[in-house]
Amino acid sequence: MSRRRYVARGVPGGYRIWDNRGRRWWGDHYEVCPDDLLGELNGAKDHEKITALLKRYRAQKR
Repeated sequence: MSRRRYVARGVPGGYRIWDNRGRRWWGDHYEVCPDDLLGELNGAKDHEKITALLKRYRAQKR
């Protein structure tokens, strides 16, 4: 099994997505672990699906 590029890491108050290749944080701060978003980022990388997932997680923050 290869090393995943994007992983969720726990930070105070929730989760952030860490980019192993770029060695930096990616995206926003999430209160709930974004498992389906991580699966898409590490898998098929469909732009439209990633955008829809980002919108869904941003709506949960409100």
